[in-house]
Amino acid sequence: MNTNIHEIADGIYRINTSLPPAIAPPNGFSFNQYLIVDDEPVLFHTGSRRLFPSVVEAIGKVMPIERLRHIAFSHYEQDECGSLNSFLSAAPRSAPLGGAIGAMINGDGFDRPLRVLNDGQSLPIGKRKVRWLDAPHLPHGWECGYLFEETTKTLFCGDLFTQPGTGDIPLTDKDILEPSLAMAKQLDYWAHARDSGALLEKLAALSPRTLACMHGSAWQGDGAGLLRQLSRHV
Repeated sequence: MNTNIHEIADGIYRINTSLPPAIAPPNGFSFNQYLIVDDEPVLFHTGSRRLFPSVVEAIGKVMPIERLRHIAFSHYEQDECGSLNSFLSAAPRSAPLGGAIGAMINGDGFDRPLRVLNDGQSLPIGKRKVRWLDAPHLPHGWECGYLFEETTKTLFCGDLFTQPGTGDIPLTDKDILEPSLAMAKQLDYWAHARDSGALLEKLAALSPRTLACMHGSAWQGDGAGLLRQLSRHV
């Protein structure tokens, strides 16, 4: 495994761990976390427990891990929040961050209480604000939701555009929709929920300029247009 860190927007860093094809055939796979550096730094996704040392090492290239204040994630899975308690131990002033449903059904699994943001609520973290968007079952998980950084208009969009491969390119403007649709067709990880179209339109209305994907490259461009294209396929 190889873990690296790159700035994809002003003060926002993608931490990428790639698995080679020998481990994740046929083309490899990748796991991303995202760090927002501000007065109260935010980590979106933690990675699984086995990734904790390498993710901490990557963060340390940008700032001391002890500065971390908020640890958010889209929904409860090992690759999203498996090492959350380890981060809480490493960063004594930090706390989990997420939506009300996540706090209700998963909060007992965290060593410190989850700070709840309601749908559409913003949290100042210094020069920036992050906004929580409830997105139940999009693409899966009742408690699913996303963060939006308002200054750079970066949407931390979790599994919405999961791409195969090792994610060697930190930020791209090339097509990520078709690869993600092909992977969803192969694995069928979408909930196919009733409100998927309406929720994607809610995200598109933010007009994001950067999509911080959990698997594969982050993407820059007309985020609203790409989310609306995705809506036609779910």
